[in-house]
Formats: sequence, structure tokens, C-alpha cells
Amino acid sequence: MPDTTPPRSYTLADFDFDLPAELIAQHPAPERSASRLLDATGPTPVDRVFRELPALLDAGDLLIFNDTRVMKARLLGAKASGGAVEALVERVLPGHEVLVHLRASKSPKPGSVVRFTAAEGASAFEAEVLGRGGPDGSLFHLRFPGEPLALLERHGHVPLPPYITHADTAEDERRYQTVFAKNPGAVAAPTAALHFDETVLAALRERGVGLASVTLHVGAGTFQPVRSENIAEHRMHSEWFEVPQATVDAVAKARAAGRRVVAVGTTTLRALESAALGGTLAAGARDTDIFITPGFTFLVVDRLITNFHLPKSTLMMLVSAFAGHERVMALYAHAVRQRYRFFSYGDAMLLERETVAAPR
Repeated sequence: MPDTTPPRSYTLADFDFDLPAELIAQHPAPERSASRLLDATGPTPVDRVFRELPALLDAGDLLIFNDTRVMKARLLGAKASGGAVEALVERVLPGHEVLVHLRASKSPKPGSVVRFTAAEGASAFEAEVLGRGGPDGSLFHLRFPGEPLALLERHGHVPLPPYITHADTAEDERRYQTVFAKNPGAVAAPTAALHFDETVLAALRERGVGLASVTLHVGAGTFQPVRSENIAEHRMHSEWFEVPQATVDAVAKARAAGRRVVAVGTTTLRALESAALGGTLAAGARDTDIFITPGFTFLVVDRLITNFHLPKSTLMMLVSAFAGHERVMALYAHAVRQRYRFFSYGDAMLLERETVAAPR
């Protein structure tokens, strides 16, 4: 007889776990591929080193990366009144305009000017406040005096996540960026891809693993907490992505050969599954506010390489949807016992899509 048991309803508490503060990685591993890798593709998890990844894939498998580049999106400055201001550029718009998260003791008014602190040896610059912006009006709309990406590169700071407590350094400028970062626009790194170095990439090519890319500009909303116990009430942030035709063709080729599609990171998975919401993977570029929770039907990704995520986060919900809630929670308990390093500069795991997912 068919299973008529109704699907389980999940609450925010279902995605909580105890994490010792000392397991939150404050710095990257000495070498990118020296991070640990929890191999969860079999019935029993296996503790490995990330450089072992190529041996876990087969010739013809397709590995898909997010080639976004992290902007130096954090700016420090002051209003004309002298009050301190901290800005995080969320999105670059045409006409030298930007949308920013802005922290100040009192919000600046439209028509006012914010003066951003000069980097060493450089002149400061002033930005005009145009008003509020963003889908819910929570961002500020500014006009820069020149090309925003160039000004950020000269004056900005690496936008480290809130749980990394040190000020950004030259090490962060180098390591909070993937080795294949190409398209600037992210304010957070696609962290699962931080473990790849040229040696691992060469080993993947030698093994016959295909490599492809998407672009998803990771926004600060990735760190937005879920405040409602009823997760269905959470409003997901929006991010811009593009899936090129070459990647769609590579997925079709892998599928035709009976090979697996492996997403490097939740951002890559988010782009691919967003592009397949119509039923088949389609090339194109747009914004997505997809919220992936248990019960979601995956149409593209078979395996996922991902770091360990914050308790009660939307990313915990996504990986639970992909690999199964009970399995993911057991894997996280294993990772805590084995002293894996967590979050952006932490270790990684390789997940298999739960086999009970609906067939394509």
C-alpha cells in the first residue's frame, strides 16, 4: 500500500544544535585544500582531507562552481554632522549608484552627503544619499562620484562575516576569495569553493571530471536570522544569478552519460535549482528569492559540497532538504564530536541527495 503518512512539519527549533564557540573558525587553514572533508556519501561518514575530493568523483561527473567575486564592500565614514557611518554595499546599480546597508546613530536624509574614510595614501570620497531602496526599503540608495567597483577596491574593506571577530587583513583579502573568482558583485564568499586550489583543480581535470560555472552574487541576507518559529513565515532575501548556456549543455551531457551533477556550495545549488523551477534547467539571468526547505524537489543537483552552517539558518534548512533532516543533524553532531571547524573559514562536507526525493 502507498505511504499515506503526511509530510512532517518543521519548526525553527528543528534546525538548532549546540556549537562550542571555539569551533567557529576565525582564520582559514594554512593551505586551502588542507581543510578537512566529511565524506557523507556512504552509510557511514568518513573523515578525510579536502585534497582527497578528486578520488571521490568519477570521470564524466560535472562539478559546478559559483564564479562570483567578493567586493571590498565595507566602507567606513561619517555624515556631515560628524556622526560615524558604516556601509555595506549590497548591490551595484547603473549610473554610479549603489544599494547599501547603512549603520548610523541617525539615518541620513535624502540629499545629504556621506564622506567615506580614505584608504592610506588615497583621497576620501563623498556619496550622495538619494533615499531608501531595496525590496522592503531597508537599504539606502547612494550615488558615488565614480565607478563603484573601482572606489570599493581602493577604499573598501573585506566584508568578513559577523562571527569573524578580527578586522580584515591582507590574509583575508587573499583567502576570502576563490582562486577562480571572476565576476565582482558578492558581499560574502561562496565558502565551499574556498577549499579549491590549483592542485585540486588539476587533479579533477586529470580524472576526467567536468568543470562548469554559474554566477550568483551572494548578498548580506545570507546571514539574516530566521526569527519566526514557523519557518514558512520567513521572507527570503533576493540575490542575482546567471546560468550560462554552456553550463546547461554540460549538465545535459552529464545526464545523458548517467553521471552526477555536483554543486560546489549552496549558492551554486540555489542558482541551478532556481533556473530549473520551470521544470527543466534553463539558461538566463535574474533575481531569485527561492527558499529551499525539507520537501523541496531537486531537479538538477545530485551531490553538494558545502561548509558547516549556522544553527537555525536558512542554509541548515537547505542542506536538510537536500540530504535529509535526520542525516544532516547526525552529521553535524559527528562534526562537533570530531572537532571540525565551522562556518566560512571552516571545513567542508560532501553530501549525497536523499534518495527518497521525487524522481525527475
